[in-house]
Amino acid sequence: MKTIPFLFLLLTGVLSAQSRQDVQQAITRGLDFLKSRQDTQSGHWVMTEDPALSALVLSALIQNPAGAGAAEELQKGYAFLLSNVQPDGGIYTKARANYNTAICLMALVLRARPEDEEVIRRARRFVAHQQNDADAPGKTDHPFDGGIGYGGGQGGAHADLSNTSFALEALYYSKKLFQDTGRPVEKQDDLNWDAAIQFVSRCQNRKESNDQPWAGADKDNTGAFGYTPVPQAPRGGKKDGGPVPMRYYGSISYAGMLSFIYAGLTPEDPRMKAALEWLGNNYTVDENPGMGAEGLYYYYHTMAKALATAGIGQLKTKSGAVNWAVELSRKLISLQNSDGSWANTASGRWMESDPVLVTAYTVLALEQVHRAMK
Repeated sequence: MKTIPFLFLLLTGVLSAQSRQDVQQAITRGLDFLKSRQDTQSGHWVMTEDPALSALVLSALIQNPAGAGAAEELQKGYAFLLSNVQPDGGIYTKARANYNTAICLMALVLRARPEDEEVIRRARRFVAHQQNDADAPGKTDHPFDGGIGYGGGQGGAHADLSNTSFALEALYYSKKLFQDTGRPVEKQDDLNWDAAIQFVSRCQNRKESNDQPWAGADKDNTGAFGYTPVPQAPRGGKKDGGPVPMRYYGSISYAGMLSFIYAGLTPEDPRMKAALEWLGNNYTVDENPGMGAEGLYYYYHTMAKALATAGIGQLKTKSGAVNWAVELSRKLISLQNSDGSWANTASGRWMESDPVLVTAYTVLALEQVHRAMK
């Protein structure tokens, strides 16, 4: 019997079609696990203190390529989110006000119910007004200006690229939602997008677009991103008392790329080109580049979302162009547990030992993969 070459299958789409079927099966099993872990009384997942965790699950449920379904779980889950709407428009309990509101806002935008319009509009206004303007109003002379942090309970100015990315995503899609309904966002309730671009640029190791003193010093990591524009001391403090180098890694670099996309930068922009070059040179599905096992599933989530949103089918790497969607799907399916869940068994940092959070990240990644394979 004559065998059919692998390359022929890939080029004709036969392999992709079969892979989509495998991906959907993994998504279904993952969603079944998530539904089984919902608190049937309150409707939340993981903990009530951070509704964002429930919002991530809801976003995974409602974006299922096979159809949302799960009417009861969705109804209870969204009711839980709405029960956390605060008088200021935010959706949170006590801490991490922006983090929780931005991710909950995105979940509400995905459902896009007309009756939620006022909640969405007020949550959007809340997130936009979390943007830092630390010193003189209207100027961006502080490194954190233009960015957004966790919000709530943090002293002084703070911003980081992860929270800024979540915020920009929710603001971008909610703005489009209102534009599509013919009721655009008022200027005073919108973000200073130019300041946001400058903040994201200040997190990127590219001296031509970054005015921070460390930019461009590490030639091997040109185009990569750090968590904030200010180098962070390693856990335990400085080892030798000398300058703290910026730490660049994969997940935050994909978050930086996403932030540029939401802020309107095109693939031709040199900042985007530099980001893609670093991500291609450091491409892997076996670890979070620069962090190893730490934040691995957040890396998978941001990788899939960034490359799918950018419309990139073949990613240029050191070893040539790769079909990242096929490779990532194989990796994630191989890591799925018998109960349909995923968990980071090598590192629990950033809550990645929690199977609900990690399964939500992974299903969201696979849903992006499924769309990219089409």
